[in-house]
Amino acid sequence: MIIGIDIGSTTTKAVAIKNKELVKKIKTKAFDAVTSATGALGKMILEESITLQEIEKIVITGVGSSKINNNIFGIPTKKIDEITAVGIGGMYLAKQDNIIITNIGTGTVIIEANQEKIIHYGGSGVGGGTIVGLSKKMLGIENIDTVVNIASLGDLGKVDLLIEDITDKDVSFLDRETTAANFGKMLETSGKSDIALGILNMVYQVIGVLSVFAARSKNITKVVVTGNGSGNPIGQRILASVTKMYGVTFEYPEDAEYATAIGAGFSD
Repeated sequence: MIIGIDIGSTTTKAVAIKNKELVKKIKTKAFDAVTSATGALGKMILEESITLQEIEKIVITGVGSSKINNNIFGIPTKKIDEITAVGIGGMYLAKQDNIIITNIGTGTVIIEANQEKIIHYGGSGVGGGTIVGLSKKMLGIENIDTVVNIASLGDLGKVDLLIEDITDKDVSFLDRETTAANFGKMLETSGKSDIALGILNMVYQVIGVLSVFAARSKNITKVVVTGNGSGNPIGQRILASVTKMYGVTFEYPEDAEYATAIGAGFSD
């Protein structure tokens, strides 16, 4: 059995791989890398009644992996860089290669992956951390699930300047309901739900457009979305509007939030 662990800035994910099959996945929260890694492994062992002798090796990745330089619980432990892990995990989940992967975590990473190479195109500091930070300051809310819930009741037209606000015609391929400027209107009557929707819209539009540019550069018409932000229902809706404008589709494979840990586990 191989354990893959993705040690993030706030959330750590772990997967167990046996006979080249994904058999278990868990996640924990901790701000210390060692606590995160050992806690995730301990949870895995206890929940699945796994013995240490069954674990052949542990592969760690993520920002917190740099803090761990010894074997965990005496089990051979190696590191893999996060970009490679995302690429391997994304290809495994998508069941194909030659893909563009957009991994939405605290920030956003965009990768081209195939069996021969994994290329880091770049990305953006705009991601889940942006949503949490802006929501904390503007709304007094830190929990991203709460932000999503109240955003579902929001009216984007109360915070964003839309095409229809500046012209009575469509502009190029943009229809009149498209955002012309994020937070470019901000009516005094806008409430928390409207602002929450505006934050999500800004973040996912940036992610979507950057992903489109990456995909188009390789004549690819599909982007595989992974990471914590992949399962956000409002984010998915916003990316669907990006598809409508640019013709590049976004896919969300099952277990997408575990892609990096999965890539670590399957790296050998």
